[in-house]
Amino acid sequence: MGQRGANAAFMPSKYVFPGGAVDPDDAQAPGLSGYKASCRAKLDTDPRGSTADAILGAAIRELWEETGLRLGQASAPVQAPGLSSSWQSFLASGAQPDPSQLRFVFRAITPPGRPRRFDARFLLAPTEAVLDDPDDFSQASDELSHLHWVPLSEARALNLPFITEVVLGEVAGALPTLEAPAGVPFFQHDDQFSRFQRL
Repeated sequence: MGQRGANAAFMPSKYVFPGGAVDPDDAQAPGLSGYKASCRAKLDTDPRGSTADAILGAAIRELWEETGLRLGQASAPVQAPGLSSSWQSFLASGAQPDPSQLRFVFRAITPPGRPRRFDARFLLAPTEAVLDDPDDFSQASDELSHLHWVPLSEARALNLPFITEVVLGEVAGALPTLEAPAGVPFFQHDDQFSRFQRL
């Protein structure tokens, strides 16, 4: 986890997971097809939203940008002039994205009326799926400070957004497999109701 800046417009000073918005070329990165069909179907539940490939690509790219860690397989460096600078640096580093170890564990939509809203998918992977030393954050951007691994038993003592606390509770309940028995939890708000359902 890492801490957002005190002057950030959204969730200042909160500890969060690496993440961010889907970029237009995230679905175009190579290697995104190796993902469980059942989880892919759950990611594709909103026909108006981003595709599963785009969400998986965004997760891998954001992890790379914000922590300097590469989720994927070692490969020969690849030049990708048609992709964003983040994808170009990822592929040129000798990595091929591999979403096969990612597990879709939660989805949340923020309530209406907030200055910023998000429709977030939370994905986890084992540290063994990372190509790099998991404690080496030297390639990270400066978007998050105090990057560090947090034991699950200690994470709730941090200054967390409410939804992150909910996600951590669901993850703790799903361990050790991270395969939710009744589907992926979905916390949704609209103009009249807040609903908790499973995908």
